[in-house]
Amino acid sequence: MNILNLPAWSVLDTRETDHDYHITVQLSYPPSHCPHCGVVANLQGYGGKEQLFLDLPIQMKRVAILVQRRRFKCKECKRTFLELLPDMDEDHLMTRRLVVYIQEQSLNRTFVDVADLVGVDEKTVRLIFKDYVKGLEAAYSFITPPTLGIDELHLIGKPRCILTNVEQRTIIDMLKDRNQDTVQKYLSKLQEGYRVEVVCMDMWRPYRQAVAAVLPNATVVVDKFHIQRMANDALEGVRKALRESLSDKRRRTLKKDRYILLRRKHDLKDEDMIILESWTHNFPTLGAAYNAKEDFFKIWDETDRQAAEDKYTVWRNNLPLEVADHFESIITAMTNWYDPIFAYFDTGLTNAYTEALNGLVKVINRTGRGYSFEAIRAKILYSAGLHKQHRPIVRKSIREKPSPPDEEQPVNFGTDISTLTKQLRLGTFHALSTH
Repeated sequence: MNILNLPAWSVLDTRETDHDYHITVQLSYPPSHCPHCGVVANLQGYGGKEQLFLDLPIQMKRVAILVQRRRFKCKECKRTFLELLPDMDEDHLMTRRLVVYIQEQSLNRTFVDVADLVGVDEKTVRLIFKDYVKGLEAAYSFITPPTLGIDELHLIGKPRCILTNVEQRTIIDMLKDRNQDTVQKYLSKLQEGYRVEVVCMDMWRPYRQAVAAVLPNATVVVDKFHIQRMANDALEGVRKALRESLSDKRRRTLKKDRYILLRRKHDLKDEDMIILESWTHNFPTLGAAYNAKEDFFKIWDETDRQAAEDKYTVWRNNLPLEVADHFESIITAMTNWYDPIFAYFDTGLTNAYTEALNGLVKVINRTGRGYSFEAIRAKILYSAGLHKQHRPIVRKSIREKPSPPDEEQPVNFGTDISTLTKQLRLGTFHALSTH
C-alpha cells in the first residue's frame, strides 16, 4: 500500500508542487511468463521506457504518475514485450479509476470543470463521456409502448423531441431536435415497432409525417391541450388589441384581466364572475371572444365523437364576426388535423403529463447550466432510481409450466415522470448517479 493505494505498484519517488503531485512508480513484480509463447519465468530485462499517466486528485491536487515500464525478452521465443500495466487505461493515458471518475463527474459537472479538476483537456472529457454514454445506451432497453407520446421540450435554447410511454407516464428517449429526419430514423430503429397502436402528438407536421412513414398502421391523436391552447391564444390576441386601443384610465379597469379571462367560467370565484360580467358589458368584443373560447372548450366536454363534431360545426358557423379573425388559426388547424383531433374522443388519450414537464424546463436549464444536451439526456434516461419497472410474478405451482427466463426479467418502462419531477423540485436531480 502507498500514496496511490494501488497494491500492484511500488512508489519510487514523490514530488509535490502547489497544484500537483508527480509520482514515479514501477510494478512491484516482474511478469511471470511470456505473453507470446506462454513459457514461465524464462525472461531477461531488455530496457524499458517511461510513460505518463494521470490519476485521481489527491488532497485537491492533480496527480501525474510516471511509470517506469520495463521491457523483457523471452529466451525461449526470442521476442520482446513491454510489461502489462494493471490499473492503467492506455487508450486515454490515465488510470482506469480516473476514467470512471470522469464518467461519473461528467454527469454532475460541466466538461470544463471536470477537465480543470483532473488536469486533462476538455476534449478528452468529451470523448470519455461519449464512450460512456454509448455503453449506457447499449445496456439500456425498454418495452416499446402500445401508446407512444411524441412531444417537445425547449431545452438549452432548442426544441427537443421527447418520446414517452403515455399509459405508463414515462420518458423513453430524448432526441437532439424535432426534425422529421431525426424522428423518422429513431422510429425506424424502435424495437418491436409493430406494438405501437396509438401515437399522441402536438400539431407539428414533421411528427405526423415521420409516423406515417414508419408506423402507418398507428392511429395519430392530437393532444387536446394543444388545440385548446389555441383558443386561449385567440382570446389573448383580442385582449391585447383591446388594451392597446384604450386610454390609460380605461385600461386600469381591466386589472387582472388575463388571469380571469384564461380561466374556465366554472372555475371562477363569485367575485371574479362579477368582474367578468362588468367587462363583457363594457367591452362587448372581449365578451364575444371569451364566450367563443368557452364554447370551444365545451366541445371537449362531450364523450361522443359525433356529438363533439356536431358541436364544433355549430361553433364554427356561429363565430362572431368581430372576433373571427383571431380564431381563424383554430379553424385552419381543425381543418388540417380533423381526424387526429377528433380521434381523442375514440381513445381519451392525451400528453397532459408530458406537458407538465415544460413547467420544469426552467429548473433543468438552471441546474444544468453549462451542460451539454447529451449530458442532460444521459442523466434523465440512465440515472439510477428514476426507472419505472415491473417484475412479472414468478409462478410457484409445480403444475404450471415455468416461465421462460426472459419473462422473469423486470420490464423497464423508461424514466418515471413523477419521480423525475419530484427530484427536480427537491433539487436532487444534479446529484443522481447512474447504474
